[in-house]
Amino acid sequence: MLDYADLDYENLVQWLKAQGEKEFHAKQILGWIFQKNVLSWEGMSNLSKELREKLAQYIRLPVLELVKLTESQDLETYKFLWRLKDGSLVESVLICSGTRRTVCVSSQVGCPARCAFCASGQQGFFRNLRPTEIIEQVLQINKWLADKEEKVSHVVYMGMGEPLKNYDSVIKSIRLLSDPNLVNISQRRITVSTVGIVEGIKRLSTEGLKVNLVLSLHAPNQHIRKKIIPYARKYPLEDILNAMDEYAQKTKRDITYEYTLLAGINDHPDHAHELAHLLKGKQCTVNLIPYNPVAGLRLKRPEKKAIKQFRSVLFGSRIVNTCRYTKGDDISAACGQLALQEKQEKSGLPMLAAGE
Repeated sequence: MLDYADLDYENLVQWLKAQGEKEFHAKQILGWIFQKNVLSWEGMSNLSKELREKLAQYIRLPVLELVKLTESQDLETYKFLWRLKDGSLVESVLICSGTRRTVCVSSQVGCPARCAFCASGQQGFFRNLRPTEIIEQVLQINKWLADKEEKVSHVVYMGMGEPLKNYDSVIKSIRLLSDPNLVNISQRRITVSTVGIVEGIKRLSTEGLKVNLVLSLHAPNQHIRKKIIPYARKYPLEDILNAMDEYAQKTKRDITYEYTLLAGINDHPDHAHELAHLLKGKQCTVNLIPYNPVAGLRLKRPEKKAIKQFRSVLFGSRIVNTCRYTKGDDISAACGQLALQEKQEKSGLPMLAAGE
């Protein structure tokens, strides 16, 4: 069967003609899926029963099944656990802040980066997501929000997986999500996060896109970075920062550096001074994220005093920085926990408490 995201307007017109159908149905079908978030052929009421049966036979819709929905106590963060057609599990996170409705999407089943503080890497890497499997995370959540007369305003590729290791699918999904005739989310409201895939960063800078780029930095030097991010052994920090600078120059977009603060590892004032020196003169923002405990990991969250000291050093060096103190905010680290728990429950393995 075909994925519906593989059929752009022209391809869909060709498919309809081959089925003996009128080409004007292409706009109707794309409108139902991408604008009205109708993810069942039966719900497309202005299509004939015969055409709906043909569509159901040849084109796969939907591709995600909601397994579990969990919400934070303040009702600002919602985690969606999806089952794919092959039984794999992935997560999305909806973050509600003011009028913003940001969806954090997954791009892979599991993650090959295996960062020391991240839940996604614990389950290993299985496969890339297809463009449809990425896009539908947004469409399904848009459908869920419709009952509240709201819709997704921003998309961040910070869920399970390393987006630039699934490059083609991620780029295609960005183009579909930002297409004015489809989902119509501004590229300036789309953010891609990477652990530092140099060739992917350089390639992204040539795409003509206006998306934001975030580097999961998490260390002030190559030595510490290699300890907590295995990919750092392949990609030297200097090469990554040069690629990020090139992206900023070509796209005229500011860069954000994410830095998860880990007690006793990268949270000392000396580390802050080193980070400030590393980023001196760059037009960027450092997003500090105090570590949130992940089941099975012994890493700890720094004390508030240490966090304040770290920030004061950055401010003293005129490095723009933000900090999210609230638990549950560290989406990149937290995403993947539901999928991991679900797999453990099914396999009969014991659930690990944080720090065990």
